[in-house]
Amino acid sequence: MADAGFDRVPPSFDRVKNAAGGGVEAQGLNPGLIVLLVVGGLLLSFLIGNYVLYVYAQKTLPPKKKKPISKKKMKKERLKQGVSAPGE
Repeated sequence: MADAGFDRVPPSFDRVKNAAGGGVEAQGLNPGLIVLLVVGGLLLSFLIGNYVLYVYAQKTLPPKKKKPISKKKMKKERLKQGVSAPGE
């Protein structure tokens, strides 16, 4: 009757057998997923960086100077509005 206790395996040995590859495969990350995450992270950081630089430039740079309008264009605009140019 003493031999009947030896055919049972303690639960701690079951865990060791499973960890050693007893039917369960250890899978790493998919290489395609890693590439996708790296490229996506770089793209996202690029877009966020551009937005931050744009906001910074809007706050710090002076506004653009408007080009001066020539006298000829001013005369044309006044004639369109129905106001006669001075000296006519």
